[in-house]
Amino acid sequence: MVTSSSSSAPLSATTVFLMALACAFAVSTLYYNQPLLASMGATFGRSDAQAGQIAMLTQLGYASGLFLLVPLGDRVDRKRLIIALLACNMVSLLAVGVAPNFNLLKLASFAVGASAVSAQIIIPTMSGLADPTLRGRVVGTLLSGLSAGLLFARTLSGFVGASEGWRMMFLLAVAIDVLVMVVIILRFPSTAQATSLPYTALLSSLWALFKDEPTVRAACATGFLMFAAFSALWSTLAMLMARPPYEFGPDTVGAFGFVGIAGLLASPAIGRVVDRVGSGKMLFAGALLLVAAFALVGVGASHLWLLIVAMAMIDIGNRAGLVANQSRITALSATARSRLNTLFMTSYFLGGATGTAVAATTSASLGWHGLALTGALFAVTALCAHLLISTSTPSHR
Repeated sequence: MVTSSSSSAPLSATTVFLMALACAFAVSTLYYNQPLLASMGATFGRSDAQAGQIAMLTQLGYASGLFLLVPLGDRVDRKRLIIALLACNMVSLLAVGVAPNFNLLKLASFAVGASAVSAQIIIPTMSGLADPTLRGRVVGTLLSGLSAGLLFARTLSGFVGASEGWRMMFLLAVAIDVLVMVVIILRFPSTAQATSLPYTALLSSLWALFKDEPTVRAACATGFLMFAAFSALWSTLAMLMARPPYEFGPDTVGAFGFVGIAGLLASPAIGRVVDRVGSGKMLFAGALLLVAAFALVGVGASHLWLLIVAMAMIDIGNRAGLVANQSRITALSATARSRLNTLFMTSYFLGGATGTAVAATTSASLGWHGLALTGALFAVTALCAHLLISTSTPSHR
């Protein structure tokens, strides 16, 4: 049992596990479209680059939801906020499933992303209830849920899309959201108002937090770049795999989601290492792993087993950066956890949207080598940024 340093009520292992599951299913709505992009584009006669806009808009929607909605977690009861978000997400998923044209599909995809931010309210809440000496482990467990969500989403949507069509996947996602809502109603704790700031002042306070906290700025920079590299791979994989020499369908592409088991298994261990050695060393290792992985993509695109190894490395490298950054972000302030997480995760998913947009263009013209160059550029920049920050600011080492 994990005990809270800020509350007399214990945070049980069962509650942490159920919240990890809730995170998994909540975040999965962001990724159902990735193995299906080629099929979704074909339905409306769109090119691969245009189909890539669906994934980009979903991530932009998520970044918007993080910036505009997650800060409310410091202002209102987080349980009620999550329930409202899940209800909006159900409506958005239904709209994607029945979209009659490409423009409405893009609009609904943005709405899916904007309303899919429940996990980013769950994580800082649970982290704040955990014993500080075990916070990294709790965050690692919750992020294992996020890894499982990615694995679940890509694998399930690939198989459902191949057998029943892409629309059915989004209708099924509505039912999954209902299950998440039940878990939240039964097990998520009601929370007291952490601040009395009006909503507009709450948003304005984000800039002050960003300006005054060097740890936040460092986490935002490295998170942006590392998730840009990660998203460059997964947002273009379905379209690249549909080309020669592979010519894989959505079910086979979805099966590559099982590579995410690497990150799923690694997250708790990463959390324990962060508790022991600090976030700086873990960030360095994660960024270095991303650089090596995209080098492998560049030289091994025609060898499937090398691509699979590179995918696993990319998943673990990104996960290392995420656990390290969220552990140090959530430790900064008990009264501003939602807003601090907002700053970090907004930059994180803006990075994802940027990586998706750039990779859609480079991979369309240069194939696997375009993807490798894009991912490597983001990863090397992340590594350099971290080393520069660590050198100039000793507390970030």
